Amino acid sequence: MDNICKSFGTVQVLKNAKFDLHPSEVHILAGENGAGKSTLMKILGGILTDYSGTIRMNQDASVRFSSVQEASAHGISIIHQELSLVGSLSVYENIFLGRELHRFSWVQHEKMKKEVRKLLAELGLDINVSHSADQLPIGLQQMVEIAKALSCDSKIIVMDEPTSALTEPEVEKLFTIIAQLKQSGCGIVYISHKMEEIYQIADRITVLRDGRYIGTETAENLPSDKLVQWMVGRELNKQFARTQSAKDDVRLEAARITVPGPPENPVPVVDDVSFEVRAGEILGIAGLQGSGNSQLLHSIFGSFGKAAEGALKIDGVPKPITDPASSIQKGLALLTNDRKSTGLVIEMDILRNASLASLKKFSSKSWLHPSAERKAVSQTVQSLRLKAESLHQPVNSLSGGNQQKVVLAKWIQTEPKVLLLDEPTRGVDVGAKQEIYDLMNQWTQAGLAIVLITSELPELLAMSDRILTMHRGRVTAEFTREQATQEKILNAALGQTEELKV
Repeated sequence: MDNICKSFGTVQVLKNAKFDLHPSEVHILAGENGAGKSTLMKILGGILTDYSGTIRMNQDASVRFSSVQEASAHGISIIHQELSLVGSLSVYENIFLGRELHRFSWVQHEKMKKEVRKLLAELGLDINVSHSADQLPIGLQQMVEIAKALSCDSKIIVMDEPTSALTEPEVEKLFTIIAQLKQSGCGIVYISHKMEEIYQIADRITVLRDGRYIGTETAENLPSDKLVQWMVGRELNKQFARTQSAKDDVRLEAARITVPGPPENPVPVVDDVSFEVRAGEILGIAGLQGSGNSQLLHSIFGSFGKAAEGALKIDGVPKPITDPASSIQKGLALLTNDRKSTGLVIEMDILRNASLASLKKFSSKSWLHPSAERKAVSQTVQSLRLKAESLHQPVNSLSGGNQQKVVLAKWIQTEPKVLLLDEPTRGVDVGAKQEIYDLMNQWTQAGLAIVLITSELPELLAMSDRILTMHRGRVTAEFTREQATQEKILNAALGQTEELKV
């Protein structure tokens, strides 16, 4: 790919960008949110067709893909950062979507199921292929997306933040698969903001910044500090810097929270969990896929309604577990781990999304005051350093990291007392992560209480004042900041609690 240029309206997002890929190579494409990485790969994958520049494959004459199907026919598959599964379709129907197996005029459902079971077994996954995709947790949906790309027998696979929703064991499985693909001659384009991943699998690294090509180097010749400088155009201070805040009175108290399992599996997904978090404190909640930590936050927020059992107090005042609207009114805010499905109305603009949970604040007698709405949202998005053409830019045209900032802006507009953050830095670049950490410090210094879930253990250890670990719906251990280590947390998350009493 050479001299690739692409604009959305008046905003030029790619400016003479270039990229190349060799067989049997993992080539990292790095850069801040909004650098143009996903846009460049969408051009390669035939999703975006209105661009200038040249693409050559196997040193042949230039090609220009007019559709995803044409790119796929040339051996190119993309695993997108935002999940693209059709929730109402089954797992096997999603994997074969658009290329169903036929015999005469009949779709061969059983043959497709057999093929998908074999593929998922190779990935170490035990999933009912007839279940609809929306019944799966976000991490398993991500693995199904990966399986879908692998099923195409592609020669070029683009992986855009493929581990953002995966647990550590699932990440290791994916890296094993990547090694096998390399041995078979496949070229992998890998987009990630996770430094440890980059240096674990990279052969070469290319960096884009503000749509421009910055440089390409082998991983062994590009140290992490230089990589970050290439990405952000400046040196960063220590990535994790938790500013200790005065721990004030108990802000949120949760007692004996229980969420029943589905009818076919009566085991509770959250089982008799109690904890408290003080004003100015960050409480981390660790757990592997299926631990129930995300469901715990949803139950507190009221997502399950009265199906959730237990008692809550905010600032010492009892708060019934009812619905999200009452939770927002009482000072609770929940940033979910799936911004596309539950965090944003993706077709609406930044302004409408950021004010969606706080419209009452900008209204009187059922009339909305647009000027007050614009002023408040503008101040918030500026504090988050969101990159956008205007507040009226549709959210679906933003990069993943900037979409995440819109979700954060939405909840900050509600002026919460307690922030429930489920993967707040998912899909966010290294520079934006540091900005979010700084904001978390500012929020706790202002007296907010934060409950934090993150799959990145270094982030959890660095930003949490205390950490609870969960396993199969129950709390298995609690650690102070000084006691917590990666080994202790992983052991407790696996249910090994005998030697972890604190």
